Amino acid sequence: MAADPPRTTLLEVSGLSVRFPTDEGVVHAVEDISFSVASGEVLGIVGESGSGKSVTGLALMGLLPRRAQVAGSIRFDGVELRGASEREMRRRRGSDLAMIFQDPMTSLNPVFTVGDQITEMLRQHQDLDRDEARDEALDLLEMVGIPEPGRRIDQYPHEFSGGMRQRIVIAIAMANRPRLVIADEPTTALDVTIQAQVMEVMRQVQQEVGSALILITHDLGLVAGTADRVQVMYGGRFLESGPTRHIFAEGASPYTQGLLRSLPRIERTGDAPLFSIPGAPPSAILRPRGCPFRPRCGYATEICAETLPPLAEVAVGHAVRCHHVDRVLAEDLEGVG
Repeated sequence: MAADPPRTTLLEVSGLSVRFPTDEGVVHAVEDISFSVASGEVLGIVGESGSGKSVTGLALMGLLPRRAQVAGSIRFDGVELRGASEREMRRRRGSDLAMIFQDPMTSLNPVFTVGDQITEMLRQHQDLDRDEARDEALDLLEMVGIPEPGRRIDQYPHEFSGGMRQRIVIAIAMANRPRLVIADEPTTALDVTIQAQVMEVMRQVQQEVGSALILITHDLGLVAGTADRVQVMYGGRFLESGPTRHIFAEGASPYTQGLLRSLPRIERTGDAPLFSIPGAPPSAILRPRGCPFRPRCGYATEICAETLPPLAEVAVGHAVRCHHVDRVLAEDLEGVG
């Protein structure tokens, strides 16, 4: 059996930081993160609300407000995007880059039919007449599993269920076969059954189109069967990075282990409460010294309060930011893996 051809790096982010000046002080939303995404790859970025995940996605798309202070490098297919003009970014959005947001009702215009919204995206980036764009829109609706696309193409967003609206948002994002798709909490507003359906549709369409996918979520379980690699984010920084199977089997950051232990499990019996990580995420304005997870970590010692640990490799492709990673790995954490 022939080996799969090596994937080429599509997106390379280096030293990305994002800050927002406010009356209360400077919000340090993202702090010096670096990562890459290869063509056709699925990268999961997970973490609690306020960890900097969504800001990272918006920075990649060039959609941050003007007051945002952005440092670092964002290279797409070898071309630097940070500092690119709005005209250049508008040309790339929809054709090279696309984003799927968590709430389809705010992503879709309520006064236009779904067909109008899909064909508008097609005609902005392709030399299609109205009939050609409509035919392509029908194919897209069928691809994402909308029943009776010939009838439903002329309906308005409010005439669809939440799951169907999210499928339409996926169709719009994939309309021009973008090379990179960023999905920001794409299933948050949906029930568990619809979540699974939408994720399956997204994965199938992503594979058919050949796009790379960045899946931003607070739910590690959501990326378990989807992502090739996972970046665990907390306090604006990556605390762990590695292949999905390694993260789930040998999560080496205390924060990652806390997220894994928080997942509901079928084998749980009796009235045992779900595990929750004690405390709350750090302030984005009053950043603590040292490790950002220190105030909530059971392994913390004096060095954790003084020095930020480096992101160090513990296995090939698996890196962890923790002063006590050897101790963490040595302990038998029942129920994790």
